[in-house]
Amino acid sequence: MNIPAQRVLVTGGAGFIGSAVVRRLVRQGRQVLTYDKLTYAGTLTSLAEVHNQPGHSFLEADICDGTAFRAALAEFRPDLVMHLAAESHVDRSIDGPGDFIRTNIVGTYTLLEETLAYWRGLDAPARGRFRFHHISTDEVFGTLGAEGLFREDTPYQPNSPYSASKASSDHLVRAWFHTYGLPVVMSNCSNNYGPYHFPEKLIPLTILNALEGAPLPVYGKGENVRDWLYVDDHASALDLIATRGKLGESYNVGGNNERRNIDVVRTICAIIDRVKPDANIGPRENLIRFVTDRPGHDARYAIDASKLTRELGWVPAETFESGIEKTVRWYLDNPGWWEPLKARYARQRIGLAT
Repeated sequence: MNIPAQRVLVTGGAGFIGSAVVRRLVRQGRQVLTYDKLTYAGTLTSLAEVHNQPGHSFLEADICDGTAFRAALAEFRPDLVMHLAAESHVDRSIDGPGDFIRTNIVGTYTLLEETLAYWRGLDAPARGRFRFHHISTDEVFGTLGAEGLFREDTPYQPNSPYSASKASSDHLVRAWFHTYGLPVVMSNCSNNYGPYHFPEKLIPLTILNALEGAPLPVYGKGENVRDWLYVDDHASALDLIATRGKLGESYNVGGNNERRNIDVVRTICAIIDRVKPDANIGPRENLIRFVTDRPGHDARYAIDASKLTRELGWVPAETFESGIEKTVRWYLDNPGWWEPLKARYARQRIGLAT
């Protein structure tokens, strides 16, 4: 007997992590609907590999639009909703928190309400296999000192408008499971990097500026520590969590790659000096400029992903060294993807309000 391919609705599927998930699912033969508002950070070019595949369809719509999402559910009839749509840049949340409150909190509430009504209307077999997977960030846990790791039971202590909005959305999803029985799974990830990353974030910003010989801004003294997770490793983890994770549970996803920001920037400089030297620019490390620190800048994030490994068998495939090499080379080989984005973002650092 032929089993129909799983039908997956991915919100934010034209974004950085979302597009990695969509590409993976379509390659595996899943039927995928990408639901994306196409804000400044979302682009269909990230889906070029799958855009015209028979297993993929796209809908431009806002997660805050309940009518649009209700119609998408009714027409596509998903077995799984993977919710990745979010405003995600801490700097932007400092300068303009309103968009983060609307998208991350109100948008998630809207999805939960519409998904609950859809799920309740399914027949018993479909209701039994349906899942809602909410994807979040380790930033909801606040900051760590020199020791320790974030676990799934670490108390929430968000310190930026962005992380506060994501913490709020996490709590809503958990409440819809406990109060209404909606079958949900949740995950919180460390900092992602890799291909198709919009150039407002540290790693793509550094790569593109270093290629041009532009200044490389680093907050404070560059001593803030992050656990770096290659985006395709994250996509593989999300696939496992969405399909095999225990309902009502949360899973941390980390790369086991703690690095100071300054060391990340220096590593990128060394790779670009090696693969694309430029005598006019000279050593890229000389382009580093320390700038006024971000307000409320968390000192250190680090993830304990042992629950995910123990229960679902996931381990990251990439080390930071292998992943950052792949990332730099991808940007070198794909100017056709990032060149048009210059019109949307001049690669300035923002969020410096005091």
